[in-house]
Amino acid sequence: MSRLWIVVMLSKTGIVKDYTYLEHDPGSFHPETPRRLQAIYEMLESPDMKGKYVTITPRLASQREIAMNHSESYVDLVAETSGKQYYSLDPDTQTSARSYEAALLAAGGFCNAIDSVIEGTVDNAFALVRPPGHHAEHGRGAGFCIFNTIAIGARHAMKKHGIKRILIVDWDLHHGNGTQHSFYNEKGVLYFSTHQSPFYPGTGGLDETGRGDGLGYTINVPLRSGPGDAEFIRIFKRILEPVARRYKPEIILLSAGFDIYKGDTMGGMNVSASGFAYLTRILMDIAATHCRGRLIATLEGGYNVGGQAQSVKAVLKEMRGETVVSESYLERIESGSSRSVERTIEKVIDQIEPIWHTF
Repeated sequence: MSRLWIVVMLSKTGIVKDYTYLEHDPGSFHPETPRRLQAIYEMLESPDMKGKYVTITPRLASQREIAMNHSESYVDLVAETSGKQYYSLDPDTQTSARSYEAALLAAGGFCNAIDSVIEGTVDNAFALVRPPGHHAEHGRGAGFCIFNTIAIGARHAMKKHGIKRILIVDWDLHHGNGTQHSFYNEKGVLYFSTHQSPFYPGTGGLDETGRGDGLGYTINVPLRSGPGDAEFIRIFKRILEPVARRYKPEIILLSAGFDIYKGDTMGGMNVSASGFAYLTRILMDIAATHCRGRLIATLEGGYNVGGQAQSVKAVLKEMRGETVVSESYLERIESGSSRSVERTIEKVIDQIEPIWHTF
């Protein structure tokens, strides 16, 4: 098979990595298993990955930082789980003795990744952390999530660095209800989500576009099961790129969920490792145009352990600038997406065009 080499300058890509994240253990049969991250860390030791990425040392987020996005009573509740072998925050979300520490380290690690990119230590970064975060609401944990890592990171970027326009992209299988609700009335964060619907958590409808000052700054693309690389790339190009040109973000944060992978048992999407790389390239191009390449990702869902590791590898290679894309893959992508997804795209555009005036 012939190959097309895409030549770009290599970037200095940072990774947040710490084995404390493996100490969060919600139970032997829970899908959000430490094996998810263990497989990624093992992948980083492979000959074609080892030594190529800058390690960003995480830190524990302070309770004050967590309270930028969560109620003090909820933070105190989670803190009380420290040292306890088992505690249930909700039917899907359990903690173990070091879960509180891991969740603080996830938020603090992501904040350190943001600092490293903004301060120029690295060009972009990926926080390879757990537990995930985008379902965590102001006053409760949910959907495997304890603290909302990406929302805390956004608040940190605003407070420490004075960032006024943040683009959060969420390609996880499940809608990031907690992230949406964190910024629903604000225009300082543009939240863009693709997700399977109807599905957990039941939010993320077309008509959920923000309120007050935040009207138009939430964009949801709910999808039936089935879409793959071509459909997701089409959505990003038809909807996200034009809005980003108008919004001109100062930084892009990515909720990188890999449960839209074609072999993930949790859902019904069909994105390949190459598809994740291509989506990452779109985000990197937006970042290069508008915010000096500032792209920082944090790990969300993904329950096919091997497929997730392969896909994270593809994303990291793309972030560093090492991608090789086959001509046959490009031809297949250019053949277009399904009619049902095209109809969804048009519905989303009709919903937001009166606000953005960019299509």
